[in-house]
Amino acid sequence: MTLTAQPSTPDRARSIEGVLCIVVGMLLFVGQDAMMKYLLGPYPVWMLIFIRSVITLLVLTPVILHLGAPHRLFTPLWPWHLLRAALFAVGFSLFYAAFPYMGLAEVSTIFFAAPLITSLLATVFLKEKIGIHRSLALLVGFAGVVIAMQPTGDAFQWVAILPFICAVTYAISQIIMRKIGDRESTLTVGLYTIVFAGILIAPGGWLVNQVIDVGPEMRHLRSDWPVPPLGHLPLLALLGLTGMVGYMLLSRAYQVASATLVAPFDYTYLPFATLLAFFLWNEVPTWSTLAGMLLIVSSGLYTGYRELLQDRPDDAPPPTADAAFAPGNPTAPLAMGPDEGTA
Repeated sequence: MTLTAQPSTPDRARSIEGVLCIVVGMLLFVGQDAMMKYLLGPYPVWMLIFIRSVITLLVLTPVILHLGAPHRLFTPLWPWHLLRAALFAVGFSLFYAAFPYMGLAEVSTIFFAAPLITSLLATVFLKEKIGIHRSLALLVGFAGVVIAMQPTGDAFQWVAILPFICAVTYAISQIIMRKIGDRESTLTVGLYTIVFAGILIAPGGWLVNQVIDVGPEMRHLRSDWPVPPLGHLPLLALLGLTGMVGYMLLSRAYQVASATLVAPFDYTYLPFATLLAFFLWNEVPTWSTLAGMLLIVSSGLYTGYRELLQDRPDDAPPPTADAAFAPGNPTAPLAMGPDEGTA
């Protein structure tokens, strides 16, 4: 009789820690996006993204200085970070621009096409192989995206294209992240991506206002930045801090546990977002959104299950799709060294 070896207690504890970190991190990202949706009334999207960048700069700079190597403030990889920041700024400006017109669950469901797009890009640019099972799972996932967007239905909104474009830019940034690999730490990646995005967002918002006529129905895209009252300052600070803590928790999850184990828990964002939107704004997702969500989540979970069955060398990097996916997250590297501490 052959007995299956059970994971050691320390390994099991680290796996539990990883899962808890990613679930709590996703809950924080949902809270961040809910605050963003609420604040888009009095403030334009450009201003909110910029404020989050300032908070990131104030929080991560002393942390990186305190921790030292492998984290660093000055890096020769800054051109890659600048490119990722441009993708981050464009993508999430579009993502948040859709908030006044769509429910949080609808926007988030379409965004979660990002892992599917990442898998396709990885096969083309990184030569990662996918078998028949994963290919079928991707087809099911993309079917879910199409159902959620309803491109041929009377209920189709052109604004639904915005979170899909965000998913594309996010997927491209994951491919760039693979190119960067373990030459950079998660904290440095987060600092450069979010801060550079904040620098780029101000002229980007001004340019948008020169190209299109921003009327009252698009006041969240206006170029003027109002001075917040004192009562809003704690909420604006919390907006940035929530995303930062969430990012560090996701980074910690990928540090202490297998990427293949924790990656499927990214999808906990969707039920969290659906429930919070219902309680805060009485948003009830349409049947197409729920059906699309079910197919997308099923596709992602099945892909993760198939990866668990793969016999990979211990030093082999996880597939690119096994990275952190969450709206507003600058992404955690896919493989991190044992000396990289984030908590």
